[in-house]
Formats: sequence, C-alpha cells, structure tokens
Amino acid sequence: MPDTATPNLAGAHAMAARPPGKPFAGAAPWLLSGPALLLFCAMLLVPLLLTGLLSLHAFDGTRGVLPAMTAANYLEILGDSYYHEIFLRTAGMALAVTGLAVVFGVPETLILSRMRSPWRGLFLIVILGPLLISVVVRTLGWAILMGNNGLINETLQWLGLVDAPVKLVFTQTGVIIALTHVMMPFMVISVWASLQKLDPQVEQAGQAFGASPFTVFRRVILPQILPQILPGILSGSIIVFALSASAFATPAILGGRRLKVVATAAYDEFLNTLNWPLGAAIAVLLLIANVIVIVGCNRLVERRFRQVFDA
Repeated sequence: MPDTATPNLAGAHAMAARPPGKPFAGAAPWLLSGPALLLFCAMLLVPLLLTGLLSLHAFDGTRGVLPAMTAANYLEILGDSYYHEIFLRTAGMALAVTGLAVVFGVPETLILSRMRSPWRGLFLIVILGPLLISVVVRTLGWAILMGNNGLINETLQWLGLVDAPVKLVFTQTGVIIALTHVMMPFMVISVWASLQKLDPQVEQAGQAFGASPFTVFRRVILPQILPQILPGILSGSIIVFALSASAFATPAILGGRRLKVVATAAYDEFLNTLNWPLGAAIAVLLLIANVIVIVGCNRLVERRFRQVFDA
C-alpha cells in the first residue's frame, strides 16, 4: 500500500508555515526588486540586445544599413590583421594599467591605513579626487603636463636627464600613465575594503610583548595582510582592467588618430564611416572579450586561492 501520509503532512506543514492572510508572502522579494530589475533591463540589457542585433545587419556604402542579416561584420573583424592589432594593443594597455595600479595602489592603501586622523581623511580625499573631476578635464590636464613644453619635459630637461623633450602625447606610454591615474582610486577602494577586516588587537598584542615596530610588521602584520588583501586586489584588478579596456576619452585625446584602441575604432565606424553594424560588432566583441578575461581570471584565482576566499 503506497504511503501517502508523508506528502500530505508536508503539504499541511507548508500551509501552516504560511502566514494567514498573506498568500503571496514568498513573492515579496521579487515585488520589491521588480522596479530595479525593470530599470536594469531598460537601461542595460535592452541596449545591449539592440546593439547585438545591429551588428548582424548588412551595410552598403550607398544605401546604409540593410535589413539583411549576416555575420560578415564579425568575419571581417576576425579575419583582418588591422583589427587584431587594435585588440592586442587594447589588451596590452589594459594589462599595463592594471599592473601599475596594483604596484602603486596596494602600497598606497597600506600606508593610508596606517595614517592617523586627520591625515588619513585628507589623503583619502586626494586619492579619490580624480573621481570628482570629469575624465575629459583630467585627460586634458595630462595632455598639458606631458606636452613638449609641459611641466614633465621641462623638469626632466632642467635636471639634465634628457636633452630634448620626451614624446609622451600621442603615444601608448602617455595613455597608460594617464589611465593609471584615472583608475588608481578603484584599486585603492577595493584594497581598502579588504583591509577593514584586519584585527588591530593582533598588532597591539605583538607590541605588548615588546616586539619592535619592524618585527611586528614583518612577523605579525604582513602575514595577516597578504591573505586578506588578495580578494581586494582581485576585485580591483577586474574593475581596472574592464574600465581600461573600454576607455574612450583618454585614448582618444592622448592617443590621437594614429593610436587606435577598440573603443576609438568603434567610435570611428559609428560617426566617421557611418558603418553602424561594423561598429556594433566591434563593441560586442569587446564586451565578449572583457567577459571572458574577467570570468576566466576570477575562476583561476579563486581555484588557486580557495582557502583565502572561503575564510
């Protein structure tokens, strides 16, 4: 004889657990998050979907965008060495900016965390200051500083380090320097959030036992800091890489027409040649490449340092 008591009891318990007069209590989270989800879809997912559909349209120089669907735009990008060079340049630039942000941002955050008030708040405002200024204004400021008659070249010549002005504007080196300055706050914020998990009592205990400040830092603080800041470094690197790879204003102003990256190449296709499907295909491939790199690096690091992320 089949046992039907268990399902009936489960149903009775479920009915008893549901508050009387609230038949849709389980739908409350969805109802509360519904407006945000609708806004997310309207502002992000729908434009991305339309861009993807546009990238599949054919294009004719005399008739414009055609209703015919084709993969020719993607095949042109994947088979042309010109676009290969642009994507490789963009990836190298983003990796360089990410590496410099880690090299300078992590020690900067560690020093900042050791400061006392009011210096900590003052220097934190200085570090986060670039986020309060338009990216165009920041980039134009760097263009003035790195010009042939700018402060950097004049200082180098005054110190006798160079005989002629160093060409920084319209070069990849200048773009990397300016992008590092723009992206540094994102690395500092990410590492700063990880440092807040440190227990200051461990350091105080080492000092109470008579250890010198250098010994406390080497044997107490440093072993405690390194595992804690790894998730912050990973998060900051992901943010910096994604923003650097998709940056437009800084490469366009400091790189000029000759130093093309993916964002400026897509801009040129949209507004100069008016080949919207090709520009949309470039943008879609940039998005796909960003997602693959970010997800791949995230999985790799989490698998390698699983004990850190599970802590």
